[in-house]
Amino acid sequence: MNAGRVDAVRRRRIPPLLVLWLTAVWVALWGTLTVANVLTGVVSAVLMLVLLPLSPARDRLAFRPWGLVRFVLRFVLDLVVSSLRVAWQALWPGRLPRNSVLAVELAPRSDLLLTLTVLALNVLPGSIVIEIGRGRQTTLFIHALGADTPAAVAAARRAVVRLAARVVGAFGTRADRAGLEDPSLSARTPEEHP
Repeated sequence: MNAGRVDAVRRRRIPPLLVLWLTAVWVALWGTLTVANVLTGVVSAVLMLVLLPLSPARDRLAFRPWGLVRFVLRFVLDLVVSSLRVAWQALWPGRLPRNSVLAVELAPRSDLLLTLTVLALNVLPGSIVIEIGRGRQTTLFIHALGADTPAAVAAARRAVVRLAARVVGAFGTRADRAGLEDPSLSARTPEEHP
């Protein structure tokens, strides 16, 4: 290790909340709360943060309480509805559900907002993100259960765009939210290109 790297390691501040979190994970993995587990968890966490430092986050999230409430309430509703829809399709006698792979373009946004959107989509039964295309626009390729008609495909795309907008409404910065309002940056489907 060169001298500059050693100085950078010495100057690096270890975040106490992250040490606490990693220690809690360590104790949970061992399954028993003992002094030895806590101490080895703290030592492991500090060593991990010193030897394998996290790169600084480029993106920032803004916390918007009202947007978060709207996101959570609608997400719970979507979760219940999609669970019932998947259960109905699974139990439908004699009919195999048809699927589609959709390409949905979203306005450019930060990696953190994109990650939150993809996580929310993957948690909902009946949909899973199978690929993310990054370029001038971000394109999500989504496997959607039951999207077998043009109307169902369009509804699935609208649902993805609305979910992404709710994520931005809950965690996006002013610039992210302005991108939603600008028609040239709003989400489009591939067929809607001029």
